[in-house]
Amino acid sequence: MGNCLGLCELIGSPDRMKGLHRIRTLLPDNQPSTRRSKRQSAQRSGKNDIREVNVLTEATEDLKAHYDLCQELGRGQFGVIRLCKSKQTGEQFACKSIAKSRLCSQKDLDAVRREIQIMKQLQGHPKIVELKAVYEDRTWIHLVMELCEGGELFDKILKQKPHSENDAAEICKSLMEAVQFCQSHGVIHRDLKPENILLVSRTYPSQIKVADFGLAVNIEPGEKISGTAGSAYYIAPEVLKGEYSMEVDVWSSGVVLYILLCGMPPFWDSTEEGIFDAIKYGHLDLCSDPWPSISSAAKDLIRGMLCPDIRKRLTPERVLPRILPF
Repeated sequence: MGNCLGLCELIGSPDRMKGLHRIRTLLPDNQPSTRRSKRQSAQRSGKNDIREVNVLTEATEDLKAHYDLCQELGRGQFGVIRLCKSKQTGEQFACKSIAKSRLCSQKDLDAVRREIQIMKQLQGHPKIVELKAVYEDRTWIHLVMELCEGGELFDKILKQKPHSENDAAEICKSLMEAVQFCQSHGVIHRDLKPENILLVSRTYPSQIKVADFGLAVNIEPGEKISGTAGSAYYIAPEVLKGEYSMEVDVWSSGVVLYILLCGMPPFWDSTEEGIFDAIKYGHLDLCSDPWPSISSAAKDLIRGMLCPDIRKRLTPERVLPRILPF
């Protein structure tokens, strides 16, 4: 679940500045101060209480009639993700509960509706987290999704870095299959990063699934969109220039592959401004340790995925045949 982007939240001590940082998500056109002022204004006036608005168009039943909510799995800008259990079968799922009180504008409402619509649109692909059911009550919108018991890829990267080329290739292949499927349905994820890549099982290496379509948008062939969105290390340079299209998800996937192979992002700094400058400058280090010991095929693939020129950047169709073996 995304949070507004501020300074990087460093993992570990300051001397690990060059390592992998957990960073928050940049939500387009929604600054925290704007959200607070809108919410406070609404509370003072007592008008336009979002809790009185039906976010979903279809009628829904009570979540608690079908599921028991259990322990918290994660928390973000709009709500919380918890483990939930079917009362009928005992099967476990993940429930993303979005607090309606934190949806402060029509854009917020539209974003939630769009996330649900896109997840339904992408339903059935083995590399994408499946939406099982949606519920709404007076204060919450609940998205019941399949449970990926292995947690976030991010946490595994911190424990096991760098990855072997074979393990990195398997993850990249699955990620590209998901991106290819999204593109075939006119969808850009816009926030691909290890925090939004989930492991199906606790046994590692594990199959992966792409999650969190909160920033995803639909796009027509050849269409360009604007609005800075994503997470700093993974944002493509064309996003920073103000106009972009489907190519951004391949760039973000290339950053993930780079991190898997060496344990740190290709473009980094201690501030978001510095990260953006590094992305714009575009110097890609494939010479420092451990890159001399990594195959030429893997490095060539990264160059193709992290090509600043979108006309030359590899597409998912061109990436997939080059992944296994490197």
